[in-house]
Amino acid sequence: MKKTFLVIIFATATVLCFTSCKKDSFITSKDAYLRLSEDTLHFDTVFTSLGSTTQYLKIFNENDQKLKLSSIQLMGGINSVFKLNVDGVAGINFNDIELEANDSLYLFTTVKINPNTANLPFIVRDSIQIQFNGNTKWIQLQAYGKNARFINNVIVTNDSTITNDTPIVIIGSLTVNENKTLTIEPGTNIYVDANAPINIYGKLNAVGDTNAKIIFQGIRIDDPYKNYLGSWPGLYFREKSKDNMLQYCVIKNSYQGVVAIGASVNSNPKVTLKQCVLDNIYDVAIGGINSNIAATNCLISNVGFGLNTVSGGTYNVNHCTFVSISNDYLSHKNSLINLSNTNSDKTVSNSLNVIFNNSIIYGEGGLKDDEIDESVVDGSAAFNVTFNNTLFKQKTTLSNTFSNCLPNENPLFDSINTSNHFYNFRLQNNSPCIDAAGTSALTLDFTGNQKLVGVPEKLGC
Repeated sequence: MKKTFLVIIFATATVLCFTSCKKDSFITSKDAYLRLSEDTLHFDTVFTSLGSTTQYLKIFNENDQKLKLSSIQLMGGINSVFKLNVDGVAGINFNDIELEANDSLYLFTTVKINPNTANLPFIVRDSIQIQFNGNTKWIQLQAYGKNARFINNVIVTNDSTITNDTPIVIIGSLTVNENKTLTIEPGTNIYVDANAPINIYGKLNAVGDTNAKIIFQGIRIDDPYKNYLGSWPGLYFREKSKDNMLQYCVIKNSYQGVVAIGASVNSNPKVTLKQCVLDNIYDVAIGGINSNIAATNCLISNVGFGLNTVSGGTYNVNHCTFVSISNDYLSHKNSLINLSNTNSDKTVSNSLNVIFNNSIIYGEGGLKDDEIDESVVDGSAAFNVTFNNTLFKQKTTLSNTFSNCLPNENPLFDSINTSNHFYNFRLQNNSPCIDAAGTSALTLDFTGNQKLVGVPEKLGC
């Protein structure tokens, strides 16, 4: 009986030893299996002289024995625009890397592209070679580079023009001094760093056209950052700024959009917006602090606040669409239109005069049933707000004046797919907004086409 027991112990020990030794040993066969989570790493457009986001892949040893990688090599070597990091260690060539059975390791890559003479995007490539047990695997690296002109903490002290021959990257800030004019040519693409406000103390003249819009957006245009909101501060029109014009401009992915501070210094609006798009903005898209703003044929979409007035002012809105749909980037938790003739603690109050004509104010998927908020009002100052021929979503009764409006109707936008972040805010043919607009002196629509005088028009832009 004791002999049998010893034999069992010996046999068990032998199995355990064999299993343990097998796991501790290296697989040396060419049949060893190595799996890559990706065989190609793509980098979206990266500005020259700026680094990219970090991308990574994993290398899996799916054998039941350890595997030795004889080398992992960045083939472009020290001259490569790509940088390689293997499990936290930077370099271009790594040798004799041991990978435990059924374990994995990370490969991280970034890219920084040197400028060249091309204005159009260009492609740079490299590869990573992995060798083990006489086998070779390849990982392809590919990036699109784009040249740009960099503006770093620039103060405009003379009337100046930004041309559209190359993209503009703003680092630090851009300031236009009082009584000076900055003109931006049609078709100019402006990319702004996270800490780079655009401050206008003088005048901004940013007039594009239907086929050459002026675009303001964040500096990161590679995935996933290119769709992140709040990626740059916004445009700020200071107290003595005057006669600013933005037409056929796209302002997107910012923390705030257009903010005007102080009353107009003449009889004109401090800021005029025509045929503009303000999209994917975290906080206030159009904001005024006792200021004067006119917006015509504009789309304000997926924003924290559409129009926000503080301490009064004058605001004229005609044929504009304010719409916010909750999505992965932004929860629609604020009223689109916030109207106040005072500040939050009611220490500064001024007359508020607001007119909405032929517009749409609508939100979905959020926490708000009321898209118009007039909760902060000082009775000692005038509060004059009128909505004419406007569709709006609202449950709470308001003190404003309404004429020929469409309360709580669905505007029936063409198509919205929040999962794919696709938004087409054109109107369906059976929308209640069709032919619901009042008379207007406008000669152009949102797309720059001529309007037909006397013909009923749709609401919104």
